[in-house]
Amino acid sequence: MIKVENLTKRYGELVAVNGVSFHVERGEILGFLGPNGAGKTTTMRIITGYISPTEGSVRIGEFDMADDPLSAKAIIGYLPENPPLYNEMTVEDYLDFVAEIKGVQKELKKDRVAYAMERCGIEDVSGRLIGNLSKGYRQRTGIAQALAHDPELLVLDEPTIGLDPLQIIEIRELIKSFAGERTVILSTHILQEVTMTCTRVIIINEGEIVLEESMSKLSQDTAHTAVVALKLRSSGAAVSEKLRSINGVDSVAEPQPGVFEVGVENGVDVAEQISKTAVESGWGLLEMRPVKMTLEDVFIKAISTEEE
Repeated sequence: MIKVENLTKRYGELVAVNGVSFHVERGEILGFLGPNGAGKTTTMRIITGYISPTEGSVRIGEFDMADDPLSAKAIIGYLPENPPLYNEMTVEDYLDFVAEIKGVQKELKKDRVAYAMERCGIEDVSGRLIGNLSKGYRQRTGIAQALAHDPELLVLDEPTIGLDPLQIIEIRELIKSFAGERTVILSTHILQEVTMTCTRVIIINEGEIVLEESMSKLSQDTAHTAVVALKLRSSGAAVSEKLRSINGVDSVAEPQPGVFEVGVENGVDVAEQISKTAVESGWGLLEMRPVKMTLEDVFIKAISTEEE
């Protein structure tokens, strides 16, 4: 459905997006995750044809965004971070206007507007001025305008920002309901947003992709990947090096003198070998306990590795 190749965007010497490539299958909900300033919004704006890349290409369905932007944009519904709402219009009049400018045929327009309002749960405020709506209803109206022309692809940039917990749950459920029916790219800096909504995640940091994986695979990995927290009387590089040589250990960090975080390969039990090595080496083993990795750990590790 979407094919992005070697996407780069420069603003003078600043490289906002650097060689980003990925694809999204039809019916998939992709989480585009990263800290603030990572390049998420810039990438979304390029994908939707709002701005042009310095290098690279974007293909939406059968259409290349550079060669045939009108055809490519016709199958995209876009909710930017700040929804393009007109406060002085009623919800229904606004959606009717949006459907018209997006080229919906006159005989289909009424049904398309009704569908968008029903799907987004805003039928009860259809006659109210947008400027008088709550933040949650305004966000729903923003998603409805993205749906008004029945697009195959929805690009949602921070769709739950500024919402209260109940509104966030409602928007998440709405987005999840599109799975299989439409292709969705959800851009966010909130990890929970991705874990609760998406089928696959891409983590971007400083304009580059640092991790790309399905949510099911990530969940499986975190279930089997552990860190052994180790406290010794001994400390230093020699201890770290010897720990690293143990079969099944793939990383060792010493955040404090004598406190070690030993990363373990999937499914490998190294506790007995670590304790044996500690005793034989005379390190003074004070504490050893397993710590299961969470998706938050994966996110932080991906970003930290890139920064290092």
